[in-house]
Amino acid sequence: MEGKREAEQVSVFVSKYKEKAALNQYWYSPKTIEVIVKEVELVAKKVAFLSTPSIYFSLSDAAIKKESYVFDLDTQFACGSNFVQYDFNKPTDIPTSLWHSFDCVVIDPPFITADVWKKYGATVTALLRPQGKIILTSTHENAELLHSLFAVTPQLFSPSVPHLVYQYRLYCNYPSTFFSEPNPEIGD
Repeated sequence: MEGKREAEQVSVFVSKYKEKAALNQYWYSPKTIEVIVKEVELVAKKVAFLSTPSIYFSLSDAAIKKESYVFDLDTQFACGSNFVQYDFNKPTDIPTSLWHSFDCVVIDPPFITADVWKKYGATVTALLRPQGKIILTSTHENAELLHSLFAVTPQLFSPSVPHLVYQYRLYCNYPSTFFSEPNPEIGD
């Protein structure tokens, strides 16, 4: 029953919100969204979703969704009070009432340059509680940079992003349950 509810949440998001190439919005596959949601709901209670609306809107745990926030530039996601319009060029221009209040952040920036990642790093520092969990996606070429900024390591699970021309890796800063297996959607 729970798996069906998760699939329905993902389906609603994917059908309601179309990708916007002008904003570098490319959604994960439904299966990838389900796996990331399962991991988030296992390890966190209050999550900051930085440029990851597909994960926030696909949460199946109502209590976690109520406590969590989606941070995004695109105001189409501004339904309810748990939306913060977020511009990574102003990384700490976020409500101070949210500083150091999240036990997890999930990040998928529209650009993956070192400069952009450093700006997201400033946001993570502002939002995350001590010993908070970090989940993010980027290319394997950014592994060293991401480790230095966030102490994350690549996981066996790689996200499927159907309309993205290159393959991303998934990284986190803790021993993961659902990211410890390869994604069957990704061929070798």
